[in-house]
This record gives sequence, C-alpha cells and structure tokens, in this order.
Amino acid sequence: MSKLTTGRRLSWIRVLIVAVVLGALLVGGLYFWNIKKDTARAADSGEWYGSYVDATSTPFYPFADEVGKNERVVLAFVVADPKNPCSISWGGYYTPETANETFDLDRKVARVHERGGEIVISAGGLNNDELATACTDEEKIVAGYEGLLERYDSTTLDLDVEGNDLEDAVASKRRASAVAALQEKASAAGKPLEVWVTLPVDTRGLTESGLGEVDRLLDGGVGLAGVNLMTMNFGETRKADQSMAGAAEQAARSTHQQLIELYRKHGQEVGERTMWAKIGLTPMIGQNDLLGEVFTLKDAAELKGFATANGIGRISIWSANRDMDCGPNAADIERVSNNCSGTPQESREFARLLSTDMAEVSATKKPVVSPEPAPMETAIVDDPAKSPYPVWNSQAAYPKAERIVWRGNVYEAKWWTQAEAPDLPASDAGSAPWSLIGPVLPGDKPEPVATVPAGLYPAWSAKNVYEKGDLILFEKQLFEAKWWNQAQSPEAAIQGAGDSAWMRLSNSQVNDIVSKNKKASS
Repeated sequence: MSKLTTGRRLSWIRVLIVAVVLGALLVGGLYFWNIKKDTARAADSGEWYGSYVDATSTPFYPFADEVGKNERVVLAFVVADPKNPCSISWGGYYTPETANETFDLDRKVARVHERGGEIVISAGGLNNDELATACTDEEKIVAGYEGLLERYDSTTLDLDVEGNDLEDAVASKRRASAVAALQEKASAAGKPLEVWVTLPVDTRGLTESGLGEVDRLLDGGVGLAGVNLMTMNFGETRKADQSMAGAAEQAARSTHQQLIELYRKHGQEVGERTMWAKIGLTPMIGQNDLLGEVFTLKDAAELKGFATANGIGRISIWSANRDMDCGPNAADIERVSNNCSGTPQESREFARLLSTDMAEVSATKKPVVSPEPAPMETAIVDDPAKSPYPVWNSQAAYPKAERIVWRGNVYEAKWWTQAEAPDLPASDAGSAPWSLIGPVLPGDKPEPVATVPAGLYPAWSAKNVYEKGDLILFEKQLFEAKWWNQAQSPEAAIQGAGDSAWMRLSNSQVNDIVSKNKKASS
C-alpha cells in the first residue's frame, strides 16, 4: 500500500516557466522604465530656434528688430584676428570695439536682451581660423572667449568647425581643453556654459573628420549640449529624386546612430530620445552653394515636421541675412547670394515657419520664478552728460543719419525731420522718421566733437565763390561744398535743409581728413 504525500513538488519545467515569466516582466519593466527616463531627459533638454546672423556682411543686418521672446540670435563668426592670432575679431575685420563703433553691435545685442531674446556666440566658420587653431596659448584662448561671452551676456558658445579647422587634430585637442576649462570656470561662477559643435554632414552622416572632432571634445571633458548639423550642400550623396528635406532627414538619422555609438565608446549610454535632443539641424535656406540644391519653404515645412516628431534639440538657418526674396533686380537667382534666398518667399518666412513652437517649448523648460511686483512707471529723463549723442529736441531739425538720444535709447534719422518724437507711434516701421538703434549703454559718454587745427581750412565767407568739394569752417564745424555756390550759408545744412549747397561732415570724416593731412605734412 502506498504512502500519501502531504504536498506537491513543482516540476523543473514549471519552475523554468515561472522564471522565464518573471524575467520577462523584469526586462520589460526595465525597458519601459528606461524609455520613460530617456523621454524625461529629452524633455528637459529645452528645444530652441535661432537664426544665424552673418554679423559682418553688408548691409549690416538689423537682427534686433524682429527677434521673438525666447528666440536666440546666433552671431557669426568670431575668429582669430589675422594680425594678432590670440585676439578675438569679428570675421577677421573688426575687434569687438570697432564692431560696436562701425555697426552698433553692443547696442543691437542689448536690444535683443530687452526683447527677451538670447545671444549665441558662433566661433569659426569656413573662411577664417577659429581661435584655438591660430593661437597656441590655452589661457589666452579661454580669456578671449570668456571676455566675449561676458561682453554680450551670452551663456551659449557654438563652435562652427569646418574647412582647415576640421583637419587640424592638434588644434582640436587644444580647443577641447580650452572649452572644458571655460565651462569649468563658468560653472564655478554660477553661470553654466552651453556648448554646441556645428559640423558639415552628408546623407551618410558626419564625416570622419567631424566624428573625430566630437570624439576629441568628449575626450577633453567638454559637456556638449549637442551637435548641430549643417544640412546643406549634399552633392552626390543626395539622390536625384530626393528633396533637400529628405536628404537632411537621412543625414540626421545617420548621425543619430553614429553619435549613440560614439558616446557609448566614451562610457556614456544615451537613449534614443535623449540623443535626438542633442542634435541640431541647420539648413541653408533657398539656393545652396551647389547649383541645383534649393531648400524651399516646402522643404522647411517637411523638416520642421521631422524635427517636431523626433524632438530635435535645435533648429537654425543660414542665414537671417538671406531670409528674404531676391526681388526683380537679382541677375541670377541660381547663384547663391549673401543677402537673399533665391527662392520665392515673404520676408523672414523661413524663420517664422521653422521657429513655430520652438521658443514656447524652450520657455517652459526654464525655472518658474515668482513674479515680482510691477515697477512703478516713471518718466525717463535723459542725462546729456551720459548720452553718447545729443538729447532729442523738438525745436531742432535733424538731417538724414543724424543720431540722438531719447528716453534711454539711441535713434537715427531716416530722413530730414523736425518736431517728430523718435518714439511716436507709427502705423508701420517704414513710415517712422526714426530708426531705433538700441539702448544707451552703461559707460556711454558724449561723443567728443572732432576739431580741425587752426588755419587748416578757411572760414566761410559770403563773398567767396566755392567749387564742388571745397572745404570750409563754419561755427567750428567742417563743411564740404556739394556744388558751385556763392553767398549760400552753411547754416541751412545745420538746419537739415536737403537743398543746401553744403554738407556737414561727420566726426569720423573730419578725423580721417585731419589724419590724412598730418601724414601728408610729415
């Protein structure tokens, strides 16, 4: 007779099934937890839009006029001064000081901040040397960028590495070390520095040189906010029937996988969504450098959809200067222009299309600050002792290009005007007689009146006959005859009369003339 058991043993098959089920639940849970964490990290990155502005291209672009709240302006390009390789210059032409004197860069930047925008400093570019390429003194590289970021109140540095800079591995390591040191100093000062690297791509992704640049930046300890892709000039890697947007999307997908593998090599596991948030897209709007490659508004709409669907961290365009129709006077729109896109469009249409929702999303990522009580409205009284130009006077007449100060801002006359307040409301910007340049800056002082050495030019006389180009002095100011005249007082020119026979010379013109006379006599 058999003995009855009080319990039942599980077979090894049942144990195995239970283990498999529990393992699947654990793996599935970890998978979805990782996806959730990856999505959260991507959401915290803060997407943004910012047009590149070719700061030194003429006519100088009024980038402060229409920048939106939370938009960024990517100012290009800061490069090494050709005459002093460890010093900063704009485009190799202007020091920060002469950039302000020549095209009001400081004042335009201040205007961007007033409008709620941000400034990104873009360094490098195709045509000049980035600072770390030309300068071998790391401390001076750090100091150069640090001073520039402070001057323009910027917390974002965009390293545009292309051309010769991209092929110089020694300079690349120096750049990485300097930027890492710069980030460390910025963090210690409580003002973290966001760093992007902008690199050329084709539909296969980053080139070997581009991957090398990212590799060295990561190896050097740089905390990269992201890699911005120049989705332009694809050449033979773009299929004949492929749109420019399609080529850009293919380039982005290729780069996405490259970067995941590269970050993994550096011991950093970055999720799919987080990596998309570390990628930026910068198309060249309209006609690209290569004939037959035209990025249209349709391409922009398609690329914006792709960016939104994948959570792209940044969108830019090259460039704001070109975001307009070329008009009927363009001789050949198939040749790239610095001042228009070469494709039918409204002014700033690419920027409006691509920036939609980007600034709003970016704004939601910022810390919420308790609102402060609204300040009491007070009258702004201009202090002539601190104004770089005369304070506006309703009784005075102002000729074209004359500058004045009014209620804390600098304005420039578009044409002869009198008794029209600079901040008087106008139906549109085109009908206003004054252009707003930007605020009076801390440290501004009245511009000294240029003087002419005694006896250098004769005083005006009603009896004399003057030929075109003759120079005379009148009320301690230098005037040039516009045509033959006699007994026509320069007083009319002071009052801004357009039909005056005399043109009052500006301070810079007077200084140039005096300088040339000194050289001629020495």
